[in-house]
Amino acid sequence: MQIIQNVVVKQILTENSRKKLLEKYHSQMQQLQKECSQLQFELKRLEKSKTFSPTALKKNFEKEIQSRKEKEKLLEFQIEQLHMLPLGSELKEKEVQALVEIKVGDLWDEKIGKPSIIIKDGIIEDIRR
Repeated sequence: MQIIQNVVVKQILTENSRKKLLEKYHSQMQQLQKECSQLQFELKRLEKSKTFSPTALKKNFEKEIQSRKEKEKLLEFQIEQLHMLPLGSELKEKEVQALVEIKVGDLWDEKIGKPSIIIKDGIIEDIRR
């Protein structure tokens, strides 16, 4: 019988991976800033059209803008943390699913432990069971 199991993918922090993560975080921040600007522009445009209730409109747009600003703060925190982490640290990147073959007589804890895949600069370094 086969079952699906979650597997954690971890990345070993190197100078190269730190640089890529910083670029990714900065790119995400720029995108969020663009979205905030676009939302503010749309709010002003819709306020001038007077087809919607100004208070409800402003409330909804402010909520969306605030949501993006919170995400920006989280990214800033992640950038700070990334600068403080020593090289060689393992960062959880994502989770993937894997098929595991099980049969009668298998040791459950060995088959269904906490497996993880360790990646260093895009290359699989280790598979831990």
